[in-house]
Amino acid sequence: MSDENQVKGNRLDPWLDSYAARAHGLRASETRSLFAVASRPEVVSLAGGMPNLKDLPLDQLADATAQMIRKDGGTALQYGNGQGLPRLREQIPEIMALEGIPADPEDVIVTTGSQQAVDIITELFIDPGDVILAEAPTYVGSLSIFATYQADVQQVEIDADGVVPEALEVTIQRLEREGRTIKFFYCLPNFHNPAGVTLSEERRPRIIEICRRHHVLIVEDNPYGLLGFEGQTYTALKTLAPNDVVYLGSFSKIFAPGYRVGWAVAPPAIREKMKLASEAAILCPSSVGQFSISMYLDNFDWKRQIEEFRGMYKGRRDAMVAALDEFMPMCTWNVPDGGFYVWVGLPEGLDAKDMLPRAVTNLVAYVSGTAFFAGGRAGRDHMRLSFCYPEPVEIREGVRRLSEVVNRDLELHEIFGPTTTRSPEGVSAPAPDQI
Repeated sequence: MSDENQVKGNRLDPWLDSYAARAHGLRASETRSLFAVASRPEVVSLAGGMPNLKDLPLDQLADATAQMIRKDGGTALQYGNGQGLPRLREQIPEIMALEGIPADPEDVIVTTGSQQAVDIITELFIDPGDVILAEAPTYVGSLSIFATYQADVQQVEIDADGVVPEALEVTIQRLEREGRTIKFFYCLPNFHNPAGVTLSEERRPRIIEICRRHHVLIVEDNPYGLLGFEGQTYTALKTLAPNDVVYLGSFSKIFAPGYRVGWAVAPPAIREKMKLASEAAILCPSSVGQFSISMYLDNFDWKRQIEEFRGMYKGRRDAMVAALDEFMPMCTWNVPDGGFYVWVGLPEGLDAKDMLPRAVTNLVAYVSGTAFFAGGRAGRDHMRLSFCYPEPVEIREGVRRLSEVVNRDLELHEIFGPTTTRSPEGVSAPAPDQI
């Protein structure tokens, strides 16, 4: 064996030199790496954003699915349309209408979850080094996609009313002076993941105006929009600027994530390119998944189911906030009006990422705020707590366990000094009285 082959043979990965440059940026997200630990029954997981499916009519769904397979199995189990099942594309605008969003079935493209839609858009628009604007913090799954395509993610400050228009304007102007190419602004305007805040109605036209003036496409990711705890909805950016926004939706939060069905509504030219890119990657979205969801929408009271989800998640939000009041008054947090998450600010000097192993040892899990910033350069002073999956009694116990870890770290901080230096980047969690 030659010396060169011996060197390659001794490597953990003998194909290391063969990968494309973008492959070297692939990293397991902080949330995914937690799943193996957080799924242990003795651990209270306040980490994953898994919907609670216990209230779904599973027996009736099983019977209806069996009937669907008997009736339409020959089509449902076959290859399908690259743009999506026509019947489902007719039903999706009915769902969007609940938020006052007009949509034409022809402009809908069905995707393998909204995650695939983010991937397609990034593939279509991003060359290495191009800029993507995003909120600070933002959804960790999208950050992983942006990193894969070697985008330069520039994050923009948010507060209790969502992204700050002045900060967006200043960031765009700075990048333009530097000669940088900004391809799109990715945002989660409703019940934000992870910050839990909602972009105010007053700011929405201002965000549209800024992006339109600077010719920046908006990608509006809206998986939680129908989960306002009082049934409230907000004016979609897509409604304000149909030709300047790509809108993303998902059945994962309002029905079930296992089907992996989402959708995008895009201007016609973008829609056609998205369709071609999707066909090149997967041929077509899951036909049986689409048939199953279409069957559900046709035969079940899905609107009432969404109302039940709202009430259930509101109860869990209330349990989370009550537990934080009781056990963690040394912290700050927002009180979300919908969605799945509370964004908790730690006392000065504590480090959420450094503290996580000690929390898991104490049988509670969360996601460090670092997961939601590009490069993990900020967010150590925050953690995301998810209230969507555990029962209220588990939420209270999880926060109690977490408070023990925070209090121990505070004691160490008083003795030995801070374990981290707070970064000025990103957003501070709004205090309860600011919401």
